[in-house]
Amino acid sequence: MTYIFKKSYQLLLVAFVLLVACNQKDNKPKNTKVDSLISKMTLEEKVGQMTQITLSVFYKKGVLQEEKLKEYIVKNGVGSLLNVDGSVPFSVEEWHELITKIQDYAKESRLQIPVLYGIDAIHGATYTEGATLFPHNIGLAASRNPKLAFEIAEITAKEVRASGIRWNFDPVLGVGKQPLWPRFEETFGEDVLLVSEFGTQVIKGYEKDNLKSNTNVASCMKHFLGYTVPQSGKDRTPAYIPDIVLRETFMPPFKKAVETGSPTIMINSGSINGIPVHINKYLLTDLLKNEWGFKGFVVTDWEDIMYLHKEHKVAKNNKDAVKMAINAGVDMSMVPNKLDFYHDLIELVNEGEVSMDRIDDAVRRILKVKFDLGLFDNPYPEKEAVANFGLASYKETALKTAEQSMTLLKNKSINNKPILPLSKNSKVLIAGPAANSLATLHGSWSYTWQGDREHLYAESTLTIKEAIEIKIGKENVTCVAPNKFQKITTSEIKSVTQKAKNVDCIILCLGEISYAETKGNIDDLELSKDQITLAKAAIATNKPVILVLTEGRPRIVNEFIEGIDGVLMAYRPGSQGANAITNVLFGDYNPSGKLPFSYPKYSGNLLNYDAPVRNIKTYKPQWAFGEGLSYTLFEYDEIELSSKTLKENESLTVKVKVTNTGKVDGDLVIDLFVKDLVASVIPPMKKLRKFNRIHLKARASKIVEFILNKDDLSFINANLERVTEDGEFEILIGDKSAKFIFVKN
Repeated sequence: MTYIFKKSYQLLLVAFVLLVACNQKDNKPKNTKVDSLISKMTLEEKVGQMTQITLSVFYKKGVLQEEKLKEYIVKNGVGSLLNVDGSVPFSVEEWHELITKIQDYAKESRLQIPVLYGIDAIHGATYTEGATLFPHNIGLAASRNPKLAFEIAEITAKEVRASGIRWNFDPVLGVGKQPLWPRFEETFGEDVLLVSEFGTQVIKGYEKDNLKSNTNVASCMKHFLGYTVPQSGKDRTPAYIPDIVLRETFMPPFKKAVETGSPTIMINSGSINGIPVHINKYLLTDLLKNEWGFKGFVVTDWEDIMYLHKEHKVAKNNKDAVKMAINAGVDMSMVPNKLDFYHDLIELVNEGEVSMDRIDDAVRRILKVKFDLGLFDNPYPEKEAVANFGLASYKETALKTAEQSMTLLKNKSINNKPILPLSKNSKVLIAGPAANSLATLHGSWSYTWQGDREHLYAESTLTIKEAIEIKIGKENVTCVAPNKFQKITTSEIKSVTQKAKNVDCIILCLGEISYAETKGNIDDLELSKDQITLAKAAIATNKPVILVLTEGRPRIVNEFIEGIDGVLMAYRPGSQGANAITNVLFGDYNPSGKLPFSYPKYSGNLLNYDAPVRNIKTYKPQWAFGEGLSYTLFEYDEIELSSKTLKENESLTVKVKVTNTGKVDGDLVIDLFVKDLVASVIPPMKKLRKFNRIHLKARASKIVEFILNKDDLSFINANLERVTEDGEFEILIGDKSAKFIFVKN
């Protein structure tokens, strides 16, 4: 026995050594190329690779200033470009022309290092004409279908790569626990599991383990760390997050993304507990690069090194800010308008304030990504990739995703019949500022940064009004659509009252304008006063009122919600959003979305569903996390457990039988929550640990199975360690519950 064991061990050891050697051999050419290139580079060329400049520096009033572009790339060796707004969107052909010129100039530089172009394609290829725009992440999370996240990312990657671009600043991995924050729509909601699962699928969809493929792009995790929960709710402002919460809630999605292989990461523009993240060496180097083993490169957000001096007041001047950020672990600066960073960093190295080792480490990371993307093989737009742009199937995916995201929050019965779905023979009044707006359906990063230029949307993209007219006929539709969300005139409100007399019901379309980042800052979550006045006027007609909300964050509706008969939360549903909304309203699609956040009732009560259990009596949202109705009814049998005891090295099988007791086929999202009944730190009210989405025909049943292990019960303790403690736990699925004991072996 001993001999056999030793012999087997020796064989395994030999196999392991050979495997390591093979892996080293596979990686060696790439590493050799990177190191060889670095050995030839001057300090100026290295710092150029760490410098990112925005296109608007060279692109003025639709004209590319080629000499200036050439100077930055050839003379200064600028290694990366991006754009935010300016004259975009471009056609695919225009993108190809631009990228080709950029790479032509890179070929004229001494070492011919290609330029890496980055873009914010958050829910589709943002800056390319005719690109498919999908629901924003907040709506996608309502679907509870991570497979859709993979599909959307896959399509987005194809259309971005077809445009000649290989780097996408996405996914957003911050957990959305501050609904005031203007980038809330870019998050996957308030739960860490949802963010982790959806974010991972987005990365896989973008990259598919082959960055050289002309269908894939490099992802960029963002914004590391704590960006989504500023104390004020305003963009790019300070956050105060206890260490225990940082590790429990905000770190896991990024750690999982690092393990998945995302090659770049963008930093939080704000600060955590008084320290700007851009100078937090513990987070950027000790944790991210050393403890987690992140091998990619770290990029700042817009002007954030300069803001260390200008806004945060932690650096005495811009040069001091550069030193602090680079020494903390920043590898590339999104400068983005001038070469001050470039000149300051060169001086800092020459003065011994930043080591050449730190510079070489940053450049090595950047060049590795460029090699992985195949830029050194062929930096130019791949003509054959254009065949992957604008396929008809992409619209089908956009519609499917928008439909699965639709979340029915109220469906009052009138004369013993639910108000929804509406009859296609109905005569309807469509009212509200969102009724005939394309921008409100799309939100930020939609052909432009703000997404507010209606004329840039494709003619085939429909507003809610237009989609309903197609569905039931123009002769059955009356519309009052104010063109401003903040200012609705008295005459427009009177028009709603008058025209309601001749219809069967009112479809009230309220919500938000399109906005991005700081332009979306607000002081409270209340809907605009004029929208509230309009809602009350609609209710006063005594006609049934169905409220459709197109918004990137939950806006307070409690002042009038009692008078509303039906509520459909549509989020930012994208280019097929109007069709999805209409399909749900008129019964061609059975809604199944579940809220990925707690929809607050009051601006002064913004508790999340997983707040410490001490808050349980004060958690009183308008609609709770996970709420969402259907046009059919589902019933759960009692939960079955494989054992009443879960041991440390074992797993627990959880089964529940679900029956569609209604007359309509439908999808059902099943959220499994766990309550830790006693813990060494105050436990959450409950925690989402598993979720699934199933389809059930009318009268059909299905047994749904989940597997739990000790990791699904773990939490961060007072020593900042992830632990699973002995004790009693409760599983919650729908209206059913079951308890079990966890014990260590």
